[in-house]
Formats: sequence, structure tokens, C-alpha cells
Amino acid sequence: MLTFTIRRLLLAIPTLLFISLVIFLLLEASPGDPLGDVPLTVPPEVKERMREALGLGEAWYIRYVLWLKQFFWVEPLHWIDQVFGTGFSDGMQRIISFQSRSPVFDVIAQRVPQTLTVVGFSYIIGVLIAIPIGIISAYKQYSWFDQLGTFISMIGFSMPTFFTGVVLIIIFGVKLQWFPSVYDTTLVVRDWDSFLAQVRQMVMPVTVLALYNAAQISRFMRASMLNNLGQDYVRTARAKGLSEKTVVMKHVLRNSLIPVVTVIALGLPTVFGGAIITEQVFKVNGLGQLLISSIHANDIPMVLTLTFIFAILIVLFTLIADVIYGLLDPRIRYD
Repeated sequence: MLTFTIRRLLLAIPTLLFISLVIFLLLEASPGDPLGDVPLTVPPEVKERMREALGLGEAWYIRYVLWLKQFFWVEPLHWIDQVFGTGFSDGMQRIISFQSRSPVFDVIAQRVPQTLTVVGFSYIIGVLIAIPIGIISAYKQYSWFDQLGTFISMIGFSMPTFFTGVVLIIIFGVKLQWFPSVYDTTLVVRDWDSFLAQVRQMVMPVTVLALYNAAQISRFMRASMLNNLGQDYVRTARAKGLSEKTVVMKHVLRNSLIPVVTVIALGLPTVFGGAIITEQVFKVNGLGQLLISSIHANDIPMVLTLTFIFAILIVLFTLIADVIYGLLDPRIRYD
């Protein structure tokens, strides 16, 4: 397992470098100008100096290599300096956002808590709801519980999150006024009242995302359980006199979780990426909203850094899913 993990990590290096190059070239070829919002009254020579200050006067390959250096060398040194109080990154240029003129990673660090609070919490709830529903639906196939679970899952999976979000806003935010329709990112939890206010404003976005995640994962869980319930080893376990609880929860569930792990692991990067559409609907000031605003502003350093971080997370969690495979199924060996 250790050899497999090291081999996959080494293979991930050229893969991520190729991904970063593709993202950079796509952004470079995309229409738009980072200085497009500059007033027309600004003289051309001043605009040209602004372009040079942003590094846009250099060739694309020079800017790409500079970004790689800043991402893999300067930024890690800066965080080491922040933690240990050293000065390794003194005088080094960090990745600067065209839009805010601030270091990109500082802006990302400000948005991460909002995304983890809303999107992360909704993903955890979705998984905790989906797995029991999938197990019970498969074990009691075609029962009223299975039919109800299938119906709710089809609704949650087929309706886009922006539609579900707008419906909840109209019903519970505008008509009934039970919950706020706009997420207050400036709210700080200091006492019980502020905690309740935080919970109230999280209810609708968390519900929308949890319903979508639970609908998808529960279908995979049900299908995997049904596939294993008909296997020979299940009949053998029952013939040996094992209790039904032991057969289902120990033998069937363990094998059924193997394909579901992939779905859950590959969905984890979306926690950090944020639910872009849902964050726009509820005005959650997270990473998804940051990505959208950066695309609109042609903020190439911010878009490039965010999308590359998402790519790293996908590669990382794919590896984690493969490792968990070997832990769940003794038949799987990588070495």
C-alpha cells in the first residue's frame, strides 16, 4: 500500500503540472481584459504602465513559470514564516489578485470558513442521511419506505439547486419569513442569540445542498446494497445461522461501501470549491462566489489559483478513495 501511494503521488506531479498549463492557456486565450473596467479618461501611457505593473507585458510562458514559482515556492515559504516567525519569503513577490490587489491566498483564506460552514456541513448531513436511506431502501425493496425514498431522491437529484433555493426563499424567506433569504457573512457568533441567528441563516442553503447530495449518494448506496444482497456469500452467512443484523451490517454493508466511497471522496473537493450556484442564490460569500466574481473581473491569478487548488483536491481525494478501497476489501491489493 505504501509503494502504491508513493507511486501515485509521484505520478500526480506531472499530471498536476499539465493541468495547470491547460488552465493557464485556456485563461490566456479567453476574451476579456483585466483592465477593461479602467475609465476611458485614463491616458494610454498610464494604462500601459498599469499593465506592466500587473505583469501582463511579459510573454505567457514567463508569466506561467513565475506563477509556478510563486505557487509552489513563495506561498509555502510565506505560510512557514507566518507559523514560525521566520523571514524566508521576505522580498519575494506573492500571487497578487488583479481585482483586489491583495495576495490571492489571503483572500482565499478569508472565504474558506464560510464555504466550510455552509457547504461542508451540508455535505456531512447529506452523507449521514443518504447511507441509512440507501441501506433500508435496499433491504426493504419495493416497500413504502423504498418508494418514498426513491421519489424524494428523484426530486432532489433532478431539480437544480438554484431552483430549489429560489423555491425555499419564496416560501420560507418571503411568505412565511421563518428564515433570512440573504446569508449574513459579517455575523460573528458570540452568544446564544448570535448562534441561533447563524443556525437560522444556514437552514435553507444547507437544506438545498444536503438534499442534492443525499439524493445522489442514497441511489448509489441502494444499488450497491441490492447487488450484494443477492450474492452467494450472503446466503452462506445466513445458512451458518448468523443474525440478519450481522449479515447486513457486517458483511453486506462493508462490500457495498466500496463503490460509494468513490462518490463520497470525489464529492469532498466540492466542499472546498463551494456550491457555486447555491452561494450565488443565497449570497454566501464563499469560494464559489469568489470564483464567479473573479471570472467576471478577468482576474487571471485568482481564477488560475482557485481552479488549480480544486484540481489538487480532486487528485488527492481520488488517491484517498483508492487507499480506502484496500482497507474495506481485503481482496484488493496494490503492491
